[in-house]
Amino acid sequence: MRAFLFPGQGSQAVGMGGGLASASRTAKDTFAEVDDALGQNLFKLMCSGPEEQLRLTENAQPAIMAHSLAVFRVLTIDGRVDLKKAAGFVAGHSLGEYSALCAAGSFDLATTANLLRLRGRAMQEAVPVGEGAMAALLGADLALAQKIAEAAAEGEVCTVANDNDPSQVVLSGAKNAIDRAIEIAKDMGAKRAVPLPVSAPFHCPLMQPAAEAMADALSYVVVTPPAVPLMANVTAEPATDPDTIRNQLVEQVTGMVRWRESMLAMADAGVEEFIEIGGKVLGSMVKRTVADAKVTSLMTIEDIEALAKEIA
Repeated sequence: MRAFLFPGQGSQAVGMGGGLASASRTAKDTFAEVDDALGQNLFKLMCSGPEEQLRLTENAQPAIMAHSLAVFRVLTIDGRVDLKKAAGFVAGHSLGEYSALCAAGSFDLATTANLLRLRGRAMQEAVPVGEGAMAALLGADLALAQKIAEAAAEGEVCTVANDNDPSQVVLSGAKNAIDRAIEIAKDMGAKRAVPLPVSAPFHCPLMQPAAEAMADALSYVVVTPPAVPLMANVTAEPATDPDTIRNQLVEQVTGMVRWRESMLAMADAGVEEFIEIGGKVLGSMVKRTVADAKVTSLMTIEDIEALAKEIA
C-alpha cells in the first residue's frame, strides 16, 4: 500500500514549478487556475521571486499547495493514475493537509488557494513580528522536547509544535521562552537546538486568533469526504467525515503536528511506500521513523512519468 504525502512551509524555493509547467500543459493550467482564484500572478513569483516575497506566509502557503497539486494532477491526469487505486491514505504536513484534501477531492483548487492565503495572513497577523519564535531540537525525542519546553516556559508559551521524527522536534512560542529553550537544550540532552527562520510561532496557543479566523472561513466551505482517508495532523488517526475534518483543520492551527505518529500509524495500517508530492523534505523524516519504508519524491516530469509507469 502507498500513501501520498504533501509538504508544508519551508519547501518553497524560487524556480518551483517552472520546469514542470514547461513540460506539461496540465501543470501550466493548474498554476493559472490558482492565479485566477487569488487574483495575483503567484506563479511568476514562484518562478522568478524575489525570494523574500515568496517566503511571506500568505504567498508561501498557496504556492507550495499549487506546486503539489500541479505535480499531483500531472500524475493523475497525464499519467492516468487513479488515487483510489494507487494510495490507501493521504497526509500533509501542516499546510500540506490542505493540499492533501484538495488532491483527495474534499476542496476544489480555488477554494484551497483562498483558504491558504487567508490562513497565511491570519497566522502572520496573530503575533506581532519579533514576539514569537520557533526552534528545532535535533537529537531529541518528544518526551525530551516536552521537558525542555516546560523548563524554558517560565510562565510564557513554549510548546511542541511539530513531532517530526524520533530525532527532530520543533518548539514554538514566545521569543524569550524559545531563546531560553535554545540555551538549555544541550545541557538537558538534545544534540543541538537551531532557531528557525520563520515569521510567526506556528502551532502553539499564540495562534488562537488565526484558529478563530479559520473556523469562520471554514464554516462557509463545503467539505466533501476525501476519496481516500486523510491521516490527520492533530490526531494521527484517519479522517473521512467532513465535519471532523473541518474541526481538525481549526485545531491544527494551534495544535501539535503529530507527523511521527502519523507515519507509524500508516505503516501499521500496511503502507510500505510513501510518495512525497512536490517536495523533498518529508522523505527523510519518514525514513527516520519507518526504517524499512520505501520513499519516493515527485518533483520533475521524469519523476512523475517513472512512477506512473510503475503504478500502471
